[in-house]
Amino acid sequence: MNLSKLPKPLAIFGLVLALASCATAPSPPPSAPSPAKDRATALVQGGFDAGQPTDGAAGAAGSAAAAATAASPVASQAAEPLPPAQGQMSPAETSYLQNYLNRLNYMVYYNADAQVDPQYAKIAVSQANRWLIEKMGLSVIDYDQIEKNKKDQSAAWQSETGGSIDIIQYLAQKFNADVYVEIDFTIAQGGQAGGYTASAQGAMKIYETSTATLLGSISFAGQPAYSPNSVEAASTNAIAAAVWTMMPKVTDQAKSLLSNSLQRGIRYELIIQKTPDSRSVSTFRRALAKSVREVEQVSYSPGETRLNVYAFLPGDKIEDAVYAAAAQAGLRDINLVYQRGRSYTFDSGQ
Repeated sequence: MNLSKLPKPLAIFGLVLALASCATAPSPPPSAPSPAKDRATALVQGGFDAGQPTDGAAGAAGSAAAAATAASPVASQAAEPLPPAQGQMSPAETSYLQNYLNRLNYMVYYNADAQVDPQYAKIAVSQANRWLIEKMGLSVIDYDQIEKNKKDQSAAWQSETGGSIDIIQYLAQKFNADVYVEIDFTIAQGGQAGGYTASAQGAMKIYETSTATLLGSISFAGQPAYSPNSVEAASTNAIAAAVWTMMPKVTDQAKSLLSNSLQRGIRYELIIQKTPDSRSVSTFRRALAKSVREVEQVSYSPGETRLNVYAFLPGDKIEDAVYAAAAQAGLRDINLVYQRGRSYTFDSGQ
């Protein structure tokens, strides 16, 4: 505004107004602190709950909370389950093993190298089988059946195994026995006024059929038996008494020892004939391992590959798994040549 052009009184008044407008207005006095206002501000900003301390105490609590959050995982995130320990069995596998142990198949025979009368050997085997039938309700392979097959299956035994396993083990596998028991004993005979006495001493050896592994041996020394008729009758009584005393111990020990030895799984032997391509065998082995507990390659050659498979599965499921794995490995023409117990021989079709 040009004040020189205004009348003098108005110019003076305008100058006063201009000076007044240029002056700075003083700041209002600070308001008194309000706890309620501070708490409301903290609540809006996500600070503390009502009634919680503020300022320094709140800062300390916030620092502690931040440290705790950094030291521990977020509660809302679910922890991932740990994988089972190596060798640990699942509940389904444990149940399968217990059922398997409760229905073991036994084959009983005598030690053919022992110096015992074949008549007494047959009595011992027959008494053991009688106990298995009457006390456990099992089907058995009797003495005469074993003797007959020792002759009839001799050629097949040589052809299939080349004599690499004993013929008794071969027959135990063929009869699907899980355990075979070998009785080895001697008879001490005597006489007294009015009759005859006899006692049996020896051992019962327990073998796992698929590997012929000796699981255990139980020694026995039977009490003397008496017969007024003959020493043969006394010997028969002594053998029967000793065998019936020992068989409960044999079956209990077989279950216990097998339970410990089968933690990897029930063992199946796979023999695959004609395997010229080692890469196909490797692919087959890895594919099969997805369906079973463990696969172990025993040997490889272009003519034959041997594998041990461990699983808590019946034999027919193992055979199905072989076909599925073979298809993934390009062995679509694989077929079963023969099966003996838990030993399976396949032709690769190549």
